[in-house]
Amino acid sequence: MVKETIPATPAVRFLKQNGVPFVPCPYKYEEKGGTARAARELGVDEYAVVKTLVMEDDGKNPLIILMHGNRQVSTKALARHLGVRAVQPCEPGTAQRHTGYLVGGTSPFGTKKTLPLYVEETILELPAIFINGGKRGFLVRISPSDLVRLLSPKPVRAAY
Repeated sequence: MVKETIPATPAVRFLKQNGVPFVPCPYKYEEKGGTARAARELGVDEYAVVKTLVMEDDGKNPLIILMHGNRQVSTKALARHLGVRAVQPCEPGTAQRHTGYLVGGTSPFGTKKTLPLYVEETILELPAIFINGGKRGFLVRISPSDLVRLLSPKPVRAAY
């Protein structure tokens, strides 16, 4: 039997340094497979798989929003909440420069730059979430309360 190793990503180091209990959840990554693939591989509800999305406002100011895997971000609702005219996803290269992570492996933990962080408020009601651990094909199961304690994300209503 081969022992599964935990990748030494900035996210994993951040969680360990802050004493956060987490369960590593590796799965076979598939390009364009998204959260549906991860949920299917791990046998969990896609609603509990949380996407880490890097966006920018109309002034090119970057931000992160955490969203349920089976929901989309209403950029209009998010822009209204932020008090800006528009919000759009960052280009993959721009997102990587801000976070230090490849798209598909972006974690809100251990990012290269500290970015404003928002979370769809219903995520905080879940007993556990599956969120990227800083590498494609690697999620970690944590408590939403640990997410709040460590990163203090601002709750928003932007899902559809």
